[in-house]
Amino acid sequence: MGTQDSNTDGREQDYRNPEEVFRDLDSSAQGLSSVEAANRLAQYGPNALEEHKVSPLMQFLGYFWGPIPWMIEVAAVLSLAVRHWADFCIILALLVFNAVVGFWQEYQAGNAVDALKSKLALKGRVLRDGEWHSVEARDLVPGDVIRLRMGDIIPADCRLVDGDYLSVDQSALTGESLPVQKGVGNLAYSGAVARQGEMEAVVTATGGETFFGKTARLVSDAKAVSHFQKAVIRIGDYLIFLSLALVAVLIVVQLFRGTPFLELVQFALILTVASIPVAMPAVLSVTMAVGALALSRHKAIVSRLESIEEMAGMDILCSDKTGTLTQNKLKLGDPVVFEATDAADLILAGSLASKAENEDAIDIAVMEGLGDKAVLSTYTQEKFVPFDPVGKRTEASIKRADGAGFKVSKGALQVILDLAGVGDDVRDKAEEASHGFAVKGYRTIGVARSDAGGDWRFLGILPLFDPPREDSKETIGQAGKHGIEVKMVTGDNLAIAKEISGQLDLGQNIAVAGKWLKADGQEGEAAEEVERSDGFAQVFPEHKFNIVKLLQSRNHIVGMTGDGVNDAPALKQADMGIAVSGATDAARMAADLVLTAPGISVIINAVEEARRIFERMDSYAIYRITETIRIMIFVVLAMIAFNFYPITAIMIILLAFLNDVPIITIAYDRTWLDPNPVRWNMHRVLSVSLAMGLTGVLGSFLMLYLGLTWLHLTIAEVQTYIFLKMAVSGHLTLFVSRSRGYFWKPPYPAPVMVWSAVGTKLLGTLLAAYGFGLIAPIDWAAIGLVWGYSLAWAFLTDFVKMAIYKHMGEGSSHNRAFLCRVRESLHAGSCLDSSR
Repeated sequence: MGTQDSNTDGREQDYRNPEEVFRDLDSSAQGLSSVEAANRLAQYGPNALEEHKVSPLMQFLGYFWGPIPWMIEVAAVLSLAVRHWADFCIILALLVFNAVVGFWQEYQAGNAVDALKSKLALKGRVLRDGEWHSVEARDLVPGDVIRLRMGDIIPADCRLVDGDYLSVDQSALTGESLPVQKGVGNLAYSGAVARQGEMEAVVTATGGETFFGKTARLVSDAKAVSHFQKAVIRIGDYLIFLSLALVAVLIVVQLFRGTPFLELVQFALILTVASIPVAMPAVLSVTMAVGALALSRHKAIVSRLESIEEMAGMDILCSDKTGTLTQNKLKLGDPVVFEATDAADLILAGSLASKAENEDAIDIAVMEGLGDKAVLSTYTQEKFVPFDPVGKRTEASIKRADGAGFKVSKGALQVILDLAGVGDDVRDKAEEASHGFAVKGYRTIGVARSDAGGDWRFLGILPLFDPPREDSKETIGQAGKHGIEVKMVTGDNLAIAKEISGQLDLGQNIAVAGKWLKADGQEGEAAEEVERSDGFAQVFPEHKFNIVKLLQSRNHIVGMTGDGVNDAPALKQADMGIAVSGATDAARMAADLVLTAPGISVIINAVEEARRIFERMDSYAIYRITETIRIMIFVVLAMIAFNFYPITAIMIILLAFLNDVPIITIAYDRTWLDPNPVRWNMHRVLSVSLAMGLTGVLGSFLMLYLGLTWLHLTIAEVQTYIFLKMAVSGHLTLFVSRSRGYFWKPPYPAPVMVWSAVGTKLLGTLLAAYGFGLIAPIDWAAIGLVWGYSLAWAFLTDFVKMAIYKHMGEGSSHNRAFLCRVRESLHAGSCLDSSR
């Protein structure tokens, strides 16, 4: 019995003898019997992509397992243990919300393989038991003889064994911009489309062993761990370990002092619950969701929220050439005239040798080169012979309006030169011109016309090329100014790749992908080669996939654009997969970002918006860590030093409400625009947070001292006094942390942030003044002191923050002035105008 004809480098050799193929597959030109086909179907399985389905319920439950869910679940259990039902319900709601968001994102991403499956042909014409039958494509097996003709989606990988020729469009699979002419012995890929001709073929591979199937498997296997998820876990771990350590110290000290165990444990549990960043995943998710809505207004649809953070840090963009950097549409270059009157006469002859109804890419490109298409109406095309790989030219019999007739032909240059019987001098000159075009990646066709005596005359050469998009060069330049290096990735040959790369100012260091991706045990050298290269030619899906992985191994955050099935694996593996406008379903479903406007210029707008979103998330992380340090360390040390609770359990819950619930407005904040790729710098985040938090602890102790020694408040009044101080300082801390400069300078916070802070702080103030049966009231003099002191301490905290930034090389006036100048060179307006 035969075996599936496959190899390891993603594509088979270009030619194999049909007799050899039949022998290897244990088949023949008469096909298989029904019995043998059934046996092979049992052995190889259906001609379909494998499905590894996990029930939606299990997928959903999986989101309740992991570091962040554990953190929230512990908080819920602690709230339940002390019977704080409202707290328990809020925490539980956050847990379910995070699970629903994550489940929906995974569900959407999982549809990539389903989109790939939908591209497979549903039917196939197969020769079995000596007769032709129409069968389901999933029932084809290696060794089956099938018939392919114009318009068919090829149902399986197969070798062509009989017929004249087959023109195959495999651009969505390999990235080649033009249909490929195939003949006996050549391989045709599953999922490609037959554009012209009719041939018989023998199936060599089915299902997951096809070129198409391997692409789908790469999509299934592709995974890139989100930097956002890593950052959230690290922040969460930092806070929870800090909280548990401080609570452990508190319990040990207070137990030795004889504090009632139940009372102490209850307070410690509430303090721990308040310190765990329960709302952090939800707040960051909402921040990204609001940002995703803003991106949609820039014609960019986000399919995975975490990808926004990846886009902000993207420093390399691997861009597919065909249809992304170029128009994926042949265009006529500057003709080379020989015996034609002029270029217009040459193009007219080529157009008369074309037929628009055939929708041939070359015919359409030549006819669009006409200055005045109305001139064609003065001629009648009486007969037309289409291009075929045997004759390698088209021919048309033409009659002019005066009744005179002649013939025109266009096709392969050598064929047209032979047809016209040109001399050696003309042939040498034509071949030299053709070679010059070939070096640039152009495709050339010759044109001839018969004279009055019926003899053919060589009119000249028409060059054809796939031109760059009008906005591609400008977009690449803008990407460079934003700190993003663009690398072109194409399935076309090296000459075409270098020509397009040169036109777009991408550089000429273009690597042929297969040369350095085949070597085993040389991943380090390959990664360095990939990093140095300006682009890659003759690339197949597994090459694109590996290019992304190798760049990621060099600590790059990699974006990948594409539009075809061949791009799907790399799109999913990339930190930022970008499906361009008009992309296939498979590419869109594998991507993190789907562009709905043509070209890639919208990516720059998306990057800018993503960097603003990142700044909001970064600000929130600093704020949340600062608050935990400020509250936890103060409360624990105050209890140890003064042997009383500086705030009560109910006050801790009220603080969580007043500080954390309105914080969601950070999603609408105005931020400055960093001109360079941004990443989570945990050393900076933790250093700034620690410095601000310890400054807040010092301020709280000084405030406590004033309340006890100057205002002579009772313990209950001191608790209210400290509660108000923590509430007022909470949002002031956010206003300090949200800016890398001084907080009173632009960009100013969004109005919704200001009014949410004012509203919640007024609520906290009224609560402190009147108590409402929840806490002991204090007089307005003490309240005024709290407000004035908190505002003054916010300025001190800001100076501490700026000192840390300057020490770490950020925030200095010189450095920020430089960044402002860079930003001004990118956009109209000043550095301070960052609200857009």
